[in-house]
Formats: sequence, C-alpha cells, structure tokens
Amino acid sequence: MALSKEEYQNYVNILKEELVPALGCTEPIALAYAAAKARQVLGCEPEKIVAECSGNIVKNVKGVIVPNSGNLFGINAAAIVGVLGGDADMALEVLHDVPPEAIKRTKELVDTDYCEVKLLKTTHTLHIKMHCYKGNSSSMVEIRDLHNNIVCIEKNGKNIHIQQSESDASSGKGKYYGVMTDRDILNVADIVEFAKTVNIDDIRDTISRQIKYNTAISNEGMTGNYGVAIGPTILAANGDGINSKMKAYTAAGSEARMCGCILPVITNSGSGNQGITSSIPLVVYARENHIDEETLYRALVLSNLMTIYQKAHVGRMSAFCAAVSSGTSIGAALTFMKGGSTSQICMAIQNSLANTSGIVCDGAKASCAAKIASALDGGIMGHNIAMNSKTYEPDTGILKKSVDDTIKSVGRMAAEGMRTTDVEILDIMLEEDNGRSFCED
Repeated sequence: MALSKEEYQNYVNILKEELVPALGCTEPIALAYAAAKARQVLGCEPEKIVAECSGNIVKNVKGVIVPNSGNLFGINAAAIVGVLGGDADMALEVLHDVPPEAIKRTKELVDTDYCEVKLLKTTHTLHIKMHCYKGNSSSMVEIRDLHNNIVCIEKNGKNIHIQQSESDASSGKGKYYGVMTDRDILNVADIVEFAKTVNIDDIRDTISRQIKYNTAISNEGMTGNYGVAIGPTILAANGDGINSKMKAYTAAGSEARMCGCILPVITNSGSGNQGITSSIPLVVYARENHIDEETLYRALVLSNLMTIYQKAHVGRMSAFCAAVSSGTSIGAALTFMKGGSTSQICMAIQNSLANTSGIVCDGAKASCAAKIASALDGGIMGHNIAMNSKTYEPDTGILKKSVDDTIKSVGRMAAEGMRTTDVEILDIMLEEDNGRSFCED
C-alpha cells in the first residue's frame, strides 16, 4: 500500500533527524557538549566543574579515547576538554578544533580534583547534568534521552531554558521531547515501500553525506594504526572475498572511531557505530559489484530506517549490543538489494535476530569493532538463508509470527529484561577501580 503524503514526509524527516554528524564516540562527546555549553552560559572559564552522569554514560565513556584530547580516556577528560576547548555551537562536533593549549591544560587537570564525577540517580539511561562554578557564579546544563537534547539550562540557580517532556524514558520511544518525529509510525512493510518509492532527491543529501563521512573513517581504519588492526586482520585471516571486505571495512571504521580518530561520522539513533554498520557494508558491496547509485541509496534508506525502527524499541542505551540491530538491518538491505521479496526481507530479519540477539553491551570501547563483525556475520547469514526462502519458525526462542512483533519482543528484552544486567555489567566494569560498586546507595 502506498504511503500517504504525511507518512512519506515523516519517513524523510526521521532519516534527517537520525543521520547526523558526530566526532568520536557519542557519549563522551555529549559530555563535552554539555561542558562547553555550561561554560558558555557561565560566561567565563570555571574554577571547578561537576559532571553528574547516568550509569550508561559512565559505562560508555570509560573505555574510549576522547578525540582531540591527547589520547585521554574517561569522563574527566571529556568534561575538561569540553570546558577548555569545546565549541558549544558545534553540538556533537564540539571537539572539532581544540586548541593545543586546551589539550595541554586538560592533561594537567585530568588527574586533579578540578572535575568531580557523580553518579546521577535517574530512570533515564542517557542523562547528564554538567555544573560549572566560578566564585559566586554557577551554571548547569542538562542533557537527557538524546545526546544533543538540552532539556534544562540554569544560571546562578535560575532556569533560563526548560523543555517540556512527553518522552518515555525507559524505552526512548514517544515524542522525543517534541523535537523528533514519532517513531510509532515505523513498521517493516512501510519501510520497504518507502525504500522502493522514495524520490532520491528527497534523501540524496542525507545519504550522500553518510557515504562520504563513513567511508572516510572506514578507509582511515584500514590504513591507520588503531587498536588491534581488526580490518586488516579480518582480510588476512579470511581472504578478500566480498563478505570479508564488508566486515573488515565496517569494523575498521568503528575501531578508528573508538581509538580517537578525529574524523566525524554520520550516526544512526545516536550511535556512530550504528551509523557505520548501517552503511559501510552496503557501500562496499555496491562498489565491489558495480551496483548503481540509485539501488545503493534505496538499500541504505532501508538499512538506516530498519536500524532506527529496532532502536526505537530497544532504547538509546541498554545492555543490548546495538550492533545487533544494525547487523540485522544489513541482512534485510542485502536481501532488498538483490531483489528479494518483502517476505524474504522479513525472513532475513527473523533469521538474524534468532542468531545474534544475545550479544550484550559492556560499554563503548575498541572491541565494539569485533562485535560489529560478529553481528554482520549474523546479518549476512540471515540474508543467505532468506534468499533460499527459509526461516526459523515462530516461537523459536523469542521469535514471533510477525516480524514486527519479533522486533518488539527484542526491544522488550533489551529495554525491560536487561535492566538488572545493565547494572551488573557496570558493577563488574568498575569494581576493580575502587573496590566497591559504583551503583551502591
């Protein structure tokens, strides 16, 4: 069934809202953005800062290098470099051009008491309150649910900006504070229909930018010295066949990003890794098989929207590995690109989620690249099974008869069922740092 004009425009809007640029891992960048904004509101360099963070922010900042920080890790580094050298007007590209003096001073201050870190007791998995102090003056910037979503700004204890909320904090669904299109319109059949019929000019700028940015960081990961050099390692171990190249170039882009590469990426659902995984395998496949631009663009529309759809149920942050959602979407998009039917696309999704939906998220770090490669294995396998018109039966594990119901089931498992898993993972990650649970009352 054809989409109405309103439905069509909503799908265009969703792509534009979610496929946005960010420099580095989005959690430390969100911290740096809040810090830079708090300094801007204060009007001068603070003499003390306090970063209050939800547990998932702590988990996803702990293990990644903050770009343009001089290879520093962690909350303190992200907050301090944001305060000293961030450009608040650049949002998630806040650290695009940090002055050398700011990097030098960040290194001097990172192990002092200049920045105090506190666990924020909150029901929101993505939640930051950044405070700046100078004499009798103070400022506070609060980010919640979306990495660039400032919901409250205070100066000297008085609200100067506050945003009304209708969002569902537990799942990330709903109106997204009125700043994003309702995700409840998403479903597999309409995503496929939109991908088939969208006027390419309506999404050209959005998709072409994703290809340009994410290809650049993927190539950098393949040629630069990052992490364990996972991309070249995959090729060396598995040869240069198409599946191997898809996994290698995608994982390499993630590894570069997690290891401090200063190139920006186009994110999906607030994650650079999801943005890379939802795009690079298709770009590589199209390049190697001489697929025309229009077919590639339509496949990328489907892949990105399918990732957004799954993440709308999983939530922005959880103990569920986001690579599973984007790897599953690649399986669906490959099926679409090769002329598979809507029924086969649904099979590819079911097959992939029957396989990889048990991968957990233990924070953002270099090894996310390896999980991406594993998730792509699942997506590609699911696609290959579907192209033979075969799929796992409903009620196999958490699979349902309807693919949309399966996606909801996985979201329920991730958003609701894995809450205590999320807390336990954070405890395990931090217990060696201070001998006690960071989540204790």
